[in-house]
Amino acid sequence: MELFKKFAEMQMDVLKEVGNIGAGHAATALSRLLDKPIDMQVPQVNLVPFEEVAERVGGAEHVVVAIFLRVVGDAPGNMFFIINQESAKRLLRNFAGIQLEAEGQYTEMEISALSEIGNILAGSYLSSLADFTSLAMSPTVPSLAIDMAGAILSYGLIQYGEMGDAALVIDTKFLEDHDEVEGYFFLIPDPESFGKIFTALGVPAE
Repeated sequence: MELFKKFAEMQMDVLKEVGNIGAGHAATALSRLLDKPIDMQVPQVNLVPFEEVAERVGGAEHVVVAIFLRVVGDAPGNMFFIINQESAKRLLRNFAGIQLEAEGQYTEMEISALSEIGNILAGSYLSSLADFTSLAMSPTVPSLAIDMAGAILSYGLIQYGEMGDAALVIDTKFLEDHDEVEGYFFLIPDPESFGKIFTALGVPAE
């Protein structure tokens, strides 16, 4: 696909910088929320074909925890923050200090905590992208789902109709002491949004 060649040629330096700044903002926001030091590793940033998105989180049938939100403004699209269940439990237990009440189940407070953390992380990366591109981009209220990755991605995209043929993937790890949680951000711009984002980043869309 021509899209991926163009980004290979640009070496994705700009998008990696967006990821780095977003990670810094997210670590600061999480530290304030949880009242403890949180570090973020330098994230891996890639552009992948849409059909490969589910594979990044273990396959379409892998059960995950996902925070989904709609991006509105100059470059609308869909955004997901996805972590596996083990990471979600570690995040709640060791980062947020919440003791899980039952294996495989989540209380209203646990779901609320995951939603808030996911919202902060997604907002940090989206804010960085908006700053870099000078495009107005803001998130809607997030929703949380626990289901197979394929089902979550399909529902989120079908719900809003349009979708692009590629996703911007930010593979991020955040740490508290020696504890580590890995999560994935997927930004899937609507078809008309790709050109706006690429032009703003100095990459010709045509």
